[in-house]
Amino acid sequence: MKIQIPVSGMRCDKCVDKIERFVGEIEGVSFIDVDLKNAVVKVEFNPPATQELITEAILEAGFEPNAHNS
Repeated sequence: MKIQIPVSGMRCDKCVDKIERFVGEIEGVSFIDVDLKNAVVKVEFNPPATQELITEAILEAGFEPNAHNS
């Protein structure tokens, strides 16, 4: 499954690294692309990972995921 999550609060490469680290710890995540310029996190995953777990990981990393996902 592929999702794109708009994320606010990302300002630098350290922000990108933190989101990649938190989301990357989720079992089932196979790809993460944090687009700092466009403020979007793209994730490919399979179960047991879920969109909810990915959103929670972004929140835990200290950033605000937007509820509108595509």
